Amino acid sequence: MNESVIYLPEVDSTNLWAKQNLDKFGPVGAVYSTHQTAGRGRLGRSWTDAPGLGLYYTAVIRVDLVQPATLPLFASLAVCDALRARYGVECQIKWPNDLLLNGKKIVGILCEGAPDGHSIVVGIGINLAQPQSYFDAAGLPHGTSLALQGVPVDTTADPEWLAQYLTDFGFDRALYTYEAEGFAPYRERYKALCVNLGRRVTYDGGAGVATDVDTDGRLIVHDERGDTRVFTGEVSVKGIYGAV
Repeated sequence: MNESVIYLPEVDSTNLWAKQNLDKFGPVGAVYSTHQTAGRGRLGRSWTDAPGLGLYYTAVIRVDLVQPATLPLFASLAVCDALRARYGVECQIKWPNDLLLNGKKIVGILCEGAPDGHSIVVGIGINLAQPQSYFDAAGLPHGTSLALQGVPVDTTADPEWLAQYLTDFGFDRALYTYEAEGFAPYRERYKALCVNLGRRVTYDGGAGVATDVDTDGRLIVHDERGDTRVFTGEVSVKGIYGAV
């Protein structure tokens, strides 16, 4: 068992706790909980808790990365690998870092800088066993949990297993390559899982077809005038579940 993985029975936010307790971690560590009371998603979106039914996990990266901007994409592959190892499921990735299972969102990821100006925290929320009523009440028609998708989930054992696996294999060992070489070695594997590619996407000011993810992790879109656009922010994808 990796002793740098800290379990908290309840926490306001694993990202916030990690940023406030950087001294508890070495080069790579993590904190996790199944009861998060004040989490949030990307773009400041609120995160609704379901105690004991989800995994709220934050990896703490305290090493120099050659390409930190691509960490959200690298993290999405780490979670895909962990879910495949534990459950045998194959997720897809909605660029840059939302994981989908059977066309519905199963995982959200939020990377943030830490107060020391050096470390990065990678917040990962995995929907394990929330019922449909949870997503209905939260106004998340496109969200789902592993259990709702027919995956046998053990809410007692799985959170610790996933937290340890993500830390040891998803981040710690994989960083030997990623910290020095960045996204390039992972690009083809990422593209194979990226649901945006070949689909029509919309964005502020236009629409086009997503054709590639470049070595900097940016989404390449050919717009309706034939011009090439490069995105690092938000786009909506048609044909997955409306727009996601």
